[in-house]
Amino acid sequence: MSRFELFSTVVDTNGQRDRLRHPASGGYCAFEGWVRNSNEGREVDGLSYEAYAELAIAEGERIVAEAIERYGVTDARCVHRTGDLKIGDMAVWVGASAPHRDEAFRACRYIIDEIKHRLPIWKKEHYVTGESDWVACTHVYREHEHEGHQHHHHAHAAPFVPDYSRQTRLREVGEAGQAKLAASRVLVIGAGGLGCPVISYLAGAGIGTLGIVDGDRLDASNLHRQTMYDAQDIGELKAELASRRVAALNPTVQVQVWTQPLDAGNAVDVFRQFDLVIECTDDMRSRYLSSDAAVISGTPLILASIYQYEGQLQFVAAKPGAPCLRCLWPQEPSPESVGSCVLSGVLGPVPGVLGAMQANEALKYLLGLPQPHAGALSLVNLIDLSIQHLPIDAAGGCAAHGGCVEVARRALARSVDEREIDLVFDRLDDAIAAGYRLVDVREADELVSDPMPVAGAMHVPSAQVAERAGEFIDGRYLLVCASGRRSGHAARLLRGEGVQNVYSLAGGLHALRVPG
Repeated sequence: MSRFELFSTVVDTNGQRDRLRHPASGGYCAFEGWVRNSNEGREVDGLSYEAYAELAIAEGERIVAEAIERYGVTDARCVHRTGDLKIGDMAVWVGASAPHRDEAFRACRYIIDEIKHRLPIWKKEHYVTGESDWVACTHVYREHEHEGHQHHHHAHAAPFVPDYSRQTRLREVGEAGQAKLAASRVLVIGAGGLGCPVISYLAGAGIGTLGIVDGDRLDASNLHRQTMYDAQDIGELKAELASRRVAALNPTVQVQVWTQPLDAGNAVDVFRQFDLVIECTDDMRSRYLSSDAAVISGTPLILASIYQYEGQLQFVAAKPGAPCLRCLWPQEPSPESVGSCVLSGVLGPVPGVLGAMQANEALKYLLGLPQPHAGALSLVNLIDLSIQHLPIDAAGGCAAHGGCVEVARRALARSVDEREIDLVFDRLDDAIAAGYRLVDVREADELVSDPMPVAGAMHVPSAQVAERAGEFIDGRYLLVCASGRRSGHAARLLRGEGVQNVYSLAGGLHALRVPG
């Protein structure tokens, strides 16, 4: 049942309220927005609302779902009018039912603020003088903003129509190329330092559908390189923030959001829904999974990674005879040997440059432009501004082990078997109560700067886990690190050594600190 609706006629508020009735609801709250006779000192005679209906309904449904999840309400609904309204007419109605009235009130407030901020609905005011003006509908208070912080938005002169004239002027693009982009479906895995420029440029270019996969929430340490977000967004899911940004930048782009990482059980099916996938995480396990899913599904993939002032770029064509990631590196390296922004540091523009290169390669592929280095590994050095292109010999890679598809299938089968290694706990106390002994696999300096929130954990650095496998004898062990990557890799190493009673905390310590 739809929870967000656009009405061109009078809203039946009693009927809407009755839909929210539930035996578990002790509180009910409704908001009604009416057309008033003045605005900013001008006498108003009436209003007209126009909406980009398909996108408004999809985004409205998402907003109501967010409110239900965020505030734990039983149900919520929203109705927005379109067309011509008179003074005193109801323009918007929001209702929520919940076990207690406070949750219902907060959910209503969230919904009304978000629909003003995010929905492609435009308002024209008609004045008693006979004049009329389109006015912005986005000047709202958002609950997570700091007091005194204000957003400034430009009013739309009319419902937004994208202007692609600068890129269609290119001979290689034109109207035919723009139509190709509008029909394209691109999946972006990771909405961080690489993903931000990728998502922004593809949305601006007019890609028809963007899929965004990211399970992380925004941290203050992200902002120096993830410039698509604001300080008041800290703690929010990046995938949801990125979706809002796309809606604000180009409302004609359809967005699909995954707030949980893909895994071996669903990656291939998700890839098959898209024309191209762009991997933008700093997680080697995600890159290998993406490469495997790409070659099995036949979906081209663009990979990038960064290390301090350097980056790497690879295009996986996902065709017979074309190299994949495992042709380059057959075995997944340990997280310690690869490094990450957290452990190695990063200068903000570096992922921005590599992400822009990924977006450029994506548009070249979708438009059918030349890709002279598609079969190579491109090494980008932003200290001396050099780029090297190293050919990848597919014949010397997976071809020696049955080919990329067969190697990928075996790898995914192993990953499916290993999925039960990762366990989810809201608190470490819950893991202890369930009978697990905690093992901190971080480095000693990490323990000093960020101590384990509970006492009594063993300390075995991840690089030493395999050689100390004999210490994991009795009981069950839960390995813990900052993000779950090192602990997961260490648990798989121990399983390979025959130790079956070891598990990894999914998401690591960061997952325990998600705000409620």
